[in-house]
Amino acid sequence: MSAAADVAGLKPAVSFLKTAENGAPYLAGSKCKKCGEVFVGTRDTCAKCFTRGQMDHIHLADTGRLYNFTVVHRNFPGVPVPFISVIVDLDGGGTLKGNLLDVEPDPAKIKFDMPVKVVYRNAGRKDKEGNGYFAYFFTPANKN
Repeated sequence: MSAAADVAGLKPAVSFLKTAENGAPYLAGSKCKKCGEVFVGTRDTCAKCFTRGQMDHIHLADTGRLYNFTVVHRNFPGVPVPFISVIVDLDGGGTLKGNLLDVEPDPAKIKFDMPVKVVYRNAGRKDKEGNGYFAYFFTPANKN
């Protein structure tokens, strides 16, 4: 099943999560024309060199490397534990926090700098109006 089919009819869970005209989800970012810095989300001013009005709106990479992680064993009621919370440096720029899926929540099985890919899935939650949402997650790059 394609990513577009996985999230069809669902709303993005965060503002930098978008869908293309063909329905395929992607992460939106901004790149400074002056210094080249890449940021998650769309912005008009560069937070590195403070240049205004020189930001290109881009699609961020769907691949990256695990920068840091923690295995969460206690969380809010209704959120299944354990899960792996990670920080990922995306290829080409941008850094995101998210959850790593398809890996046993054992620190011995998780490697710093391991290649990961972004996947888009139903977030499993609905708002009070009944709208469903999709979110981004990470999986090891060598898994499908």
